[in-house]
Amino acid sequence: MVLSNSLTKMEDSANQPLMADASLYNGQPTDTGSSCPSVRLTSCTPSIQKDKDGVSVENVLDENKQWFVLRVSYGRIIKAKAFVEANGLECYVPLRYKEVRKQGKKRIITESLLPSFLFVHASAEQVDSLLQDKSIKSFKNRALLSYYYDHTSHCENAPTKNPPLIIADTAMDNFIRLTSIHNPHIIPVTSENIKYKLGDEVVITEGEFKDIRGRVTRIAGQQRVVVELFDGYLVATAYIPIGFMMIDKNTE
Repeated sequence: MVLSNSLTKMEDSANQPLMADASLYNGQPTDTGSSCPSVRLTSCTPSIQKDKDGVSVENVLDENKQWFVLRVSYGRIIKAKAFVEANGLECYVPLRYKEVRKQGKKRIITESLLPSFLFVHASAEQVDSLLQDKSIKSFKNRALLSYYYDHTSHCENAPTKNPPLIIADTAMDNFIRLTSIHNPHIIPVTSENIKYKLGDEVVITEGEFKDIRGRVTRIAGQQRVVVELFDGYLVATAYIPIGFMMIDKNTE
């Protein structure tokens, strides 16, 4: 089903010249200058494959493995990633492809999109073992990694405590798909920065953001789709034209 007329009004007001930092569009920049590669930091994106019927199987189902959100101590995301991988576990560090100017030339640099968090795909036992490693507190007695807790629920055996936050596979697949796109106009936002003009849950049907699911909003005067992963931590696409999306029937 195509989006409503009210959403069309958002589109009309968004059709304006793209300027400065508000230049947000559904496409790669045409002038990136000399690309500056990430320094020791890669997103370690889980492979995205399709089965013989063309169905995505991004995260092969494993009853024992889940996506855990771990908090990283300040400025230590590279060390944390190396530590997790050295223990043989799969992790994901979403990157931001940021456009900067240096000596009058545009360049793309990479930096951690959410520098305080790292996502680990493992069993609960594996994550517990990882966080109990003595070497994890080897720097000024500060834990390199720790659980990030789900503040919306409580443990069954301890009603006053929150359980570790776990992200559903479908939500994580959507997040990985979005943050794996090398577009400098994908940005992190907070709930205070945005106002949802409509409650529409949509799926993008065209362009480099095809198949991303989220909510329509306006940021910097332009229409975008926002993906919320947890606790108000949101990531926004670049500008999305009205004709590039439709209502997500899976949420109706």
